[in-house]
Amino acid sequence: MDVILHLGAHRTGSASFQHYMRSGLTRLGAAGVGFWTPARETTGVCADAALPPDAQLAGARARLADNLDLARARGVRQLVISDQNVIGAPEHLLEDGCLYSGIGERMARYAEVFGGRLTRIVLSIRSQDSFWCSIAAHSVAQGHPVPAADVLARVAARRRGWRDVITDLACAVGGVEIQVQPFEVFGGLPEHRLAAMTGVSAPPVHHAREWLNRAPGRAELRAMLTKRGEDPELVPEGDGRWQIFDRDQVRMLREAYADDLFWLRAGADDLARLIDETGPAKAGKHPRAGDTKRGQEDGKDDRRLA
Repeated sequence: MDVILHLGAHRTGSASFQHYMRSGLTRLGAAGVGFWTPARETTGVCADAALPPDAQLAGARARLADNLDLARARGVRQLVISDQNVIGAPEHLLEDGCLYSGIGERMARYAEVFGGRLTRIVLSIRSQDSFWCSIAAHSVAQGHPVPAADVLARVAARRRGWRDVITDLACAVGGVEIQVQPFEVFGGLPEHRLAAMTGVSAPPVHHAREWLNRAPGRAELRAMLTKRGEDPELVPEGDGRWQIFDRDQVRMLREAYADDLFWLRAGADDLARLIDETGPAKAGKHPRAGDTKRGQEDGKDDRRLA
């Protein structure tokens, strides 16, 4: 039985994918595909706890092994386990000012519990400018304060990109296959995301196009802040997405994403495999085949890969 761990990341359509999977359990079961979520409960591991003592680790490993054996006995040939909070809580990202700094420690714990049973890990990535805008909007909607300008400047200036996240992940899971799916390709296509994970052809259905947990727009956020007695002027007026960065910061973040994609397309040092087989990403963020330059063409600085 293949065991596939889908890690999100946050704000890359994970909730919509999980809804699609839950809604089609009977159909997927007939194809030999099982689905568990959240991973923290179904695997017996708490993602927010410190590394457990040996006895607790052995107990979690035994519970997981029993559950996997039961799934296999029921005819599951490919088990998808999905939980974006395994790699960290979204509200902590802005506090840290960087992408998933604790992913290595967290995933090392999960790798121990799985005890060599993991077949594949799937990680979705997204252009850093839109990723952080969505994280900020979702954070404010959950009652957290509007991030200050110095916090946003620190986020934009940090050199930790998806390459660093993937490298930490690969070091933690010891040779398990890592598949990387860009949000720009798979975000609204959960059936294609599943097919890339499993090889199972899943036809699109109406609920596959439901966009869950999407970030609120500026008007919604201003209304939320007013209702909470906070200053709505912290969010600009108008409709549409809240852009939290200035023009130069957006350019830096997009350049960082282009660098990450260049590295992935070049083979990712044999650590991960980029999947973008459903078509080119939007907005030309993926480098064209044969490109030899990293980053954006208008970049003045010769940035190194993170």
